[in-house]
Amino acid sequence: MPIPTEPIGSIPRPPELVEAMRQLASGRSSPDRVRPLYEQAVRDTIQRFEATGSPVITDGEQSKPSFVSYPIHGLETLAPDGVTIAFADGHVRQLPRLTAGPFRYRTYADSFLEDAKKHARVPIKQAVISASALSLVYPQGGVPGYTREAFLDDLVREAERDPTKQLLKAFVGLNNRVLERFTRAERTRIGVHTCPGGDKDSTHSADVDYGQLLPSLFELNVGNFYIQLASEKDRGRVLAIIKEHAKPDQRIFVGVIDPINPRIETPEEVRDRVLEAAEFILLAQLGTTDDCGFAPFGDDTSTSRDTAFAKINARVAGTKLAAQVLGV
Repeated sequence: MPIPTEPIGSIPRPPELVEAMRQLASGRSSPDRVRPLYEQAVRDTIQRFEATGSPVITDGEQSKPSFVSYPIHGLETLAPDGVTIAFADGHVRQLPRLTAGPFRYRTYADSFLEDAKKHARVPIKQAVISASALSLVYPQGGVPGYTREAFLDDLVREAERDPTKQLLKAFVGLNNRVLERFTRAERTRIGVHTCPGGDKDSTHSADVDYGQLLPSLFELNVGNFYIQLASEKDRGRVLAIIKEHAKPDQRIFVGVIDPINPRIETPEEVRDRVLEAAEFILLAQLGTTDDCGFAPFGDDTSTSRDTAFAKINARVAGTKLAAQVLGV
């Protein structure tokens, strides 16, 4: 059986779409004017993705304003001054703040999936933001007349519809509240992705030790884990942690491509990274992926579309080379 290889999610948008999204956000354009550019970008992304030979593809999240805020984009009960995410190069992204309840999504991920499936000829996956990430929109000071517990109940219900160590445990527990609503068979098709963030070729949490994260992460009730690894300084140490804590029924997709490094990996480099991972992870559990999406936020143009697809080509080709060496 070949070694499975899958993408994470986002692909850089065409420049004309990025500019159109900026105009839409500033009120200088309308959704009707931008919609054809979304459709064109999705169609082109799927065609280029399929040309790489990747057995599983995505729509590149072309029509999402960002990977985190798409479900609530345009919600009227939000203020712009929420939690900030500081990146290593000094730039900051800011989440919105919830101002009133009840909490509801405006957009579900399956709407993007249905649009993409119209153009795809191979299996297509859709990135879905975790309930734990969206829980950050509830302010620490609370919302008048709307308790945090009521918010979490609403959040779990909405997330179900969209297919510190103490804080980490809370996040894992919150995500498991959503996952418990799916059957065991359904959970084998669901995965979770972890990385130190990637935006404008910078990270926001590269200093977090995987030794603190991974033991708790593998308590999530899902069948697939997509783990940033290509950009790790000590991959062997992280692989040893994975070996210790991953459960036998969990598939591990190790990152073999670094999206925020402009240099394009060779298939041989990818091969060697897969062979390294195979020393720690059983072949029946091993897969490959990219460390992160190539452009999680809609206005990120730090990586070109050509570079992204060249890297994906290397992932697919290198995984095949490793499979030949391993005899699978």
